[in-house]
Amino acid sequence: MIWIFLPAKRKRLATENIIRCLKVSKAEAERIAKESTVQFGAMFMEVLSFPKLKKNMASHVKVVGLEHLTRYKNSSTRGAVIMTGHNDNWELMGGAFAQNGIPLVGVAKKQKSEGADKFINEYRTLIGMHITYRSGVREMYKMLDEGHFIGLIMDQDVGRVDGVVVKFFNQATLFVTGAASMSRFRKIPIFPAFMHKNSDGTHTLEISPPLMVEKTSDKHADIKKMTQRLATLIEEHIKKYPAEWFWLHDRWKSMRVEFEAEEVAEFEKDLGIDNSADVARASSSD
Repeated sequence: MIWIFLPAKRKRLATENIIRCLKVSKAEAERIAKESTVQFGAMFMEVLSFPKLKKNMASHVKVVGLEHLTRYKNSSTRGAVIMTGHNDNWELMGGAFAQNGIPLVGVAKKQKSEGADKFINEYRTLIGMHITYRSGVREMYKMLDEGHFIGLIMDQDVGRVDGVVVKFFNQATLFVTGAASMSRFRKIPIFPAFMHKNSDGTHTLEISPPLMVEKTSDKHADIKKMTQRLATLIEEHIKKYPAEWFWLHDRWKSMRVEFEAEEVAEFEKDLGIDNSADVARASSSD
């Protein structure tokens, strides 16, 4: 039902994003876009079920790689960063971590609707998360020092002030630098973690071994290098489960709006991006 009522502009955006990133046919792109959109109905129902799921989260979310987190937690008084993306039902991650003894701090974007913001944060808190907003940087560092784990969703568009340009699906793309900055400044690891859906309707949360930012005399280069590595991990997971990512988001808006074409071309050159094949393909189809 969600797909039926979705504005044509949004459907087109999702389809074009998929074609550009995955190099698939229009028909395949439309299928992925529809499946990606429809999943939000099930996701919303799962959020409403948090009071029930909280009691038996382990049967609904299988956690793989938890030993990476617990090993670190048992050996350090400081927390760490958990990096993820908008894949599958990412809202379930808080409950899965909480049930396994990982004190997660979710970094949220404040909703325009006060009612919607209060609703989602109450449900996030219900399953064991602590919520802070993106502006609460001081609080995040304080909680890291107290042993909490900061959960950062990194795959949405950010402006040029808050982001660094890296390669994502062979395109120059702005990525938020928070995970790499925190890791470098506090000398703490980053744990990549992603959700995906199982055939029986349950979910799997996969946690990867920790990554550390190499600290040299060039702070900007250190942060960009790690941010690129994280962007690549997000891209690899999306390619593995393409229908579970949030394709409706205008991921490249800032690159179009905040940069001149010449600047983008220079970024692409620096990143080793060659889009000549895509341009040729587009020209031949006109």
